[in-house]
Order: sequence, then structure tokens, then C-alpha cells
Amino acid sequence: MEKYKLIIIGGDAAGMTAASKIRRENKNCEIIVFEKSEYVSYSACGIPYFISGKVASHEELIVRTPEEFIKKHKIDTRILHEVIEVDTDNNQVLVHKSDDKTQFWESYDKLLIATGGKAFCPDVENRDADGIFGVSTLRSGIKVDNFIKNKKPKNAVIVGGGYIGLEMAEALLIKGLNVSLINRSEEIMNTLDPDMGALVNNAMTNLGVKIYAKEALQKFEADKNGVTSVVTDKQTLKADLVILGMGTAPNTAFLKKSKIKLNEKGAVVVAKTQRTNIRNVWAAGDCATTTHLVTNKPFYIAMGTVANKTGLVAGKNIEGGKAVFPGVVGTAVCKICVYEVARTGMLEKQLRALNIDYVQTMIKTKSRAGYYPDSKDIYVKLIAEKRTGRLLGGQIIGEEGAAKRIDVLATALTCKLTLRNIIDLDLSYAPPFSPVWDPVQTAARKLITLLKKYWFSNT
Repeated sequence: MEKYKLIIIGGDAAGMTAASKIRRENKNCEIIVFEKSEYVSYSACGIPYFISGKVASHEELIVRTPEEFIKKHKIDTRILHEVIEVDTDNNQVLVHKSDDKTQFWESYDKLLIATGGKAFCPDVENRDADGIFGVSTLRSGIKVDNFIKNKKPKNAVIVGGGYIGLEMAEALLIKGLNVSLINRSEEIMNTLDPDMGALVNNAMTNLGVKIYAKEALQKFEADKNGVTSVVTDKQTLKADLVILGMGTAPNTAFLKKSKIKLNEKGAVVVAKTQRTNIRNVWAAGDCATTTHLVTNKPFYIAMGTVANKTGLVAGKNIEGGKAVFPGVVGTAVCKICVYEVARTGMLEKQLRALNIDYVQTMIKTKSRAGYYPDSKDIYVKLIAEKRTGRLLGGQIIGEEGAAKRIDVLATALTCKLTLRNIIDLDLSYAPPFSPVWDPVQTAARKLITLLKKYWFSNT
């Protein structure tokens, strides 16, 4: 087993998955993890449910503590240590210690960057005021929870309609706050097509969320106690709690002076082995690029599943193995109260930008056999390539039992299946779970009918 010194920057999903993989394969190498917060190896996706109270405490989100990594796995895990500079010429990183404000250089033989993402916020007035939170780390989630308990806010404004915005809307409704959401575009969730986004708008309005669409954030107003209002280009909304839900940006500002290649969004550019342009440097998770399997083009997505998988690939390759991460199809799900939202593949606007001819349809059907108790409405949208009938994307909105159906479509995209292939799939059926024709197959049947009209009219 090779003896080397590995530094990992970032102690959550990608970083600790890689560290654990390497330690299982190699008992001799030295592994040091620098994490700027107090926590490592936790479920960031569970933070909204901790804030809502559905998860009793933040400890339940922690998979392993720093002490466990040190004692059980001999992984030198140093919390409250932030890497602020990387010098690839001399194989060293500059580390800032939060407790005593000191700095030091640490050398490495190999380096993994796994710093994740951070909540995006434009450079507007008072953005650092008390009561304004991006929810991307366990530390930030705990701060929101403490703020609600101690300050007892009444009016919350969510800026942006992404996944975290929807999930936090649910959490804040459960906590009894008045919740408003401002969104720059006409429909919330820009990862959905507008027709499906309109369904989410309606669902959230029905739950009591006040939605203000086509409004752009201008600034925050604040006094000595913290934020007091959110100012858009159309109005001023009272707020004593603000959640930033405008998406996630790669947490890579500390790399700007390094020779490590970043894309236009600031994500670390990596090969499918997770190696960067620097021979002994890898990157994984929400700070790195990946490939979209539908277009075979570079793609950025911040998802816990991708972080774990790319961390595993990076760990194996750092240890001298041969592994690749083929890419993603952009699958994601979220929930707000009783409503489930899911998507995978391409959007219409993305296909238009790529000059790909497509057809699309949206259906409304039932999640179970219509006569079975508690059958709910479910909406399925499919998009297919006009020339071949190959599936290009899918979106699903409904209540209980809706969202996980997206996995059928994600599998179809990964395997490049056509609508005919989807119709022929031997999917399970029983009245408590599905109609005889599963909703995704019903949508495929409708769309292939439209395709046949196109094909026959052009023969």
C-alpha cells in the first residue's frame, strides 16, 4: 500500500465518502480533513425537516462525528479549519483556524477539493443583516432554528423559488409563520417548464404562501435588531426572517488565485475520474462539474446523491484505482406539505437553445386505481425527440406516491429509451399503488400518438 499524505478540503458528503473509501483500501496513508464548520458527515438534505420539527434534533442528521473519524478510522478530522488558499506549485494549502485566528501552511502529496456549494445571494444592501439565512450547511440550519426559537419571527420572506425555497416554505408554515415568496421569473422552480411550474404556484398558494412573481430583489432594509423588510422592484415586504432560495453556487472563491481550472460558474472542472487539470488534485461534490447524459455536455448540479457518488469515485482513483462517474440526468425531487414535485432530463427552453426538435405532452390522471380510496391527481409531462421518439425529459407533480415515479424516467433517460420502450416496460400494478397503466406509461402513450402524427405527415 502506497504511503502518502492526502488533504481533503471539506468534511461533508463527498469529502468523507472519499476519506472512508481510501482508509478502507489503505491503512498506511495519512488523511487530513479540513472543515471550516463544527460538523462533518451530515445530511444537509434533512435540514428543513429539522427546522420544521419533523426531525427532533440536528444530532439525528449527523452520520459520524469528528471524534469517530479520528478514533475509529484514523482520519485526522479538523473542524473550524478553513482553507483559504491553495498553492499547487508547492503542494500546500493555507489554513485559517477559527478558534484562535491563526494561519498556517500544510503540505500534501494529494489533494481533494470537496467544499460543496453555498447559497447564492446578489451583492445587495444589508445582505449580511441578522435574520437573513442561506440554508446549505448544518451550521446554517442550526442558526435558523435558534433564530426562530429565540426571536420568534412572524413574517418570513423566501427569496427565490428553488428546491430549498420550497422545502423551507413548508418548514416555516409548520412553525406558524406568515410566509411570502418572491421570484424573479413568472413561475417558481426554474428547473420545471412554466406549465408545470404554474401547478406548483397554485399548490403553494393553496397552502397559504403568498407568491409574488416577476419581482426582482433590490435590497434588504434593516435596523440594529436585524432585517426588517425585503425591497423588490415593485414593493416592500415586511420581514423579520429571510431565507435565500435563489440556488446554489460552487464554494470555490478560495481557488480563484490557484491554477485549478474553474468554469464560468466557478465550479471545478473535472474529468470523469474527478481529476482536475492538476495531476495530483481531484474535486467532487457540489463544487465540481459533471456531465449531462442526455446532451453529453458539461453540467453543474448540487445534489447529495451526486456528491456521495463522485466522492466514492474520487476516493478510489486517489488510491490508485480506476473508476469513472459517467454523469447525471438532473433528477431531483422535493416536497411541500402534501405536494410532491419531481423532474429529470431536459427542459423545453434547454432543448430550444440546443436546436433539438422535440414534442411534449402533459396529462392529468390518478396515482392509484380510480375506485381505490385516497386516489389523488397526478400530472406527468414528457418530452421526446421528434425524430426518434427518445425520451429527453420528464416532470411529475402530485400528492403521496407521485414523486418516486420519476425514477422510471431517470432510468429511461440513462438507458436512452424511447417512448415505445417505456410503454413496453413491465411495471408493477395493484389498485393501492397504480392504475392498470402507470401514469408515466399513460403519458408515453399519449406522446407517441402525437409523434406518429408527425412521422406519418412527413413520409
